[in-house]
Amino acid sequence: MMTVLPASRIPDPYDAPPLRWGILAPGGIASSMARALQRSSQRILAVGSRTQAHADEFAARFGVERAYGSYEQLVSDPDVDAVYVASPHSAHREQALLAIAAGKHVLVEKAFTRNAAEAREVVAAARAAKVACVEAMWPRFGPRFDIVRQVLDSGALGEIIAVDATHNRQITAEQAPRLHDPERAGGAMLDLGVYPVSFVSFALGTPSRVLAVGNLTPTGVDRTVAAVETGFAGQPGAVATITTTLAAPSAVTASIAGTEGRIELGSSMWFYGPGTVRLVRPDGTAVEAPEEGPSNHDALVYEACHLAQLVADGATESPYMPLDETVSIMETMDEIRRQVGVSFPGER
Repeated sequence: MMTVLPASRIPDPYDAPPLRWGILAPGGIASSMARALQRSSQRILAVGSRTQAHADEFAARFGVERAYGSYEQLVSDPDVDAVYVASPHSAHREQALLAIAAGKHVLVEKAFTRNAAEAREVVAAARAAKVACVEAMWPRFGPRFDIVRQVLDSGALGEIIAVDATHNRQITAEQAPRLHDPERAGGAMLDLGVYPVSFVSFALGTPSRVLAVGNLTPTGVDRTVAAVETGFAGQPGAVATITTTLAAPSAVTASIAGTEGRIELGSSMWFYGPGTVRLVRPDGTAVEAPEEGPSNHDALVYEACHLAQLVADGATESPYMPLDETVSIMETMDEIRRQVGVSFPGER
């Protein structure tokens, strides 16, 4: 059994080669990304919004040189190397395809698209255009998950028996109207539940069987979902459980339990943010790796700098968040939504 946890192998993001970024859709997560990028070697060259006023406000707030009143103008800027697609996931397919068609590398916020069919379309376009395309599932690129990755690869946990992850928050329609709007692909699963589903995929791979239950909001999007995933290649005895809800807050934690020990992820933030890694042995003793690198949303810098390094290396897909895995995660969420009874207007 491990007496100490391995050190992270993730390079310092501030050493990454710079890219000239365009930020598409200047909302809340775009603001967090902008603050993170401004502390790094990356350069925010331009911002694009549906209105010139929103673009101008964001540009003034963050000192961005160029502000465009349409997404088409942003992706057409010949000096922009990469586009961060920060819009709601209901628009990701359209906007990622727009940037890819313009020859831009793309970092696409989670959830990658509304469903697996849309994800396959974006992936096919990126591969055909030979541009880098990465899902912005930010924990995959930071030190914390790399430590867990090494523990899993070493076999130190023995046979994996149970993986559990939860993301429960209380978000009303007044606080976030889009999360309760089926037209904008609202609901707990795509916005919150994507983190637990992605964590299970990270720990175990793709399930061959999913059982899900839940209930809906008055508007018809998923309010609360619980799912059990089984049938993982290489870990046939493993069972994973995920829960997510818009209705009530709880600790946002994750764990991986094996016959030789368990990994626990929790923090004052969330299991998918920066924080400690705790390895608990069967006898109850434990070792812990401290938090590393930028804190809170400043850790978004890792995903952007990872894409910058991919571009510098001439690579187009991330080993930490492969595009085929992004598609398989969307397939799992499609099946969960199908069983719970959620579909979106115009969804293919």
